[in-house]
Amino acid sequence: MICAPLHDAAIYEQIREAARRFADGEIRPAAGELDRSEAFPAEIYRQMGTLGLFGITVPAEHGGAGLDTFAYAIVMEELSRGYASVADQCGLVELIGTLLTRYGTPDQIARHLPDILTGKIRVAYCLTEAEAGSDLSNVRTTARETADGYIIDGGKLWIHNAPVADLGFVLVSTDPAAGHRGMSIFIVDLNAPGVSRGAKEHKMGQRASQVGGLNFDGVTVPHEALLGPKGRGFHIMMSVLEKGRTGIAALAVGIAQAGLEAALAYAPERRQFGKPILENQGLQWMLADMAKDIAAARALVERAALLIDHGLSATSASSIAKCFASDMAVAQTANAVQIFGGSGYIQGFEVERLYRDAKITQIYEGTNQIQRTIIARELIKIGA
Repeated sequence: MICAPLHDAAIYEQIREAARRFADGEIRPAAGELDRSEAFPAEIYRQMGTLGLFGITVPAEHGGAGLDTFAYAIVMEELSRGYASVADQCGLVELIGTLLTRYGTPDQIARHLPDILTGKIRVAYCLTEAEAGSDLSNVRTTARETADGYIIDGGKLWIHNAPVADLGFVLVSTDPAAGHRGMSIFIVDLNAPGVSRGAKEHKMGQRASQVGGLNFDGVTVPHEALLGPKGRGFHIMMSVLEKGRTGIAALAVGIAQAGLEAALAYAPERRQFGKPILENQGLQWMLADMAKDIAAARALVERAALLIDHGLSATSASSIAKCFASDMAVAQTANAVQIFGGSGYIQGFEVERLYRDAKITQIYEGTNQIQRTIIARELIKIGA
């Protein structure tokens, strides 16, 4: 099925240019130090809010850019080309903004969304638990209703922004006997009494995208903190997965693109056997393979984005894009390291970081094994 973009091509080029200028001018120069320090990119985050790089698809009347998923994918790729940890923040705000505008009350939108989109507050998407990663139906954190609201108890693991977030969108069970049909989402002040934060994890890659645990010990929230209907939390979270997976696929493309650019810049400079390694046909083929696989992944991302924008099912397309792009990013950043030789294995070289940054794209937003299962199920439906 062929779908056309919703806007003129010139608009998307302007978006790409703006995101690329920001990535080249502000993100890429800071990436190495952010990776070493594992510090949250606070100043870059503030600038992103000021420049309107948060909430790409959030309607303009709510303070977003009012664009589409195709534009969002472009922004994710270009920001990731600068540093994937920064693109992660764009993706996180995009999903939270989508949840709020789709399911939030007017009061919730007015209270939270402006500060989220302008970067004044930091958010966390609180799903994962020890026994609820790919299987979110096994969430054990609970919310018990009282006359005044709800009391939340439980804990979350490996939550993006947990060490620094101000506001959490927390998936809990409000009816344990009902399984995934008894789940709800609450907007929780993460500085409230009863909320505690676990230690910041030290990750293999994307180190400036901080991850940690959150514990909820008798945390009281008002009835107005419930996002969407009670018992529909699982459905609400699932409703943004297609966009989320498309965004991660675009992020993976950006990592691989940065690897290709680094390899292209280095290959004419490194000399072996009296000539630049760029003159070797074998290396030229490596670069060609990088370019063609990146182009293929980008096309899959664009296809998934267009299906979403036209209101069509992108279940299979987003899983295909995410699975292919992330596998590609790991393989092609490995090739970038290979082109650099021993230097590519040394900390401080960009390609070494890119290789580490790429790996998580095969894991988060649903592992690639889960993506293959989804793709197969969709194929079986077609054949049935």
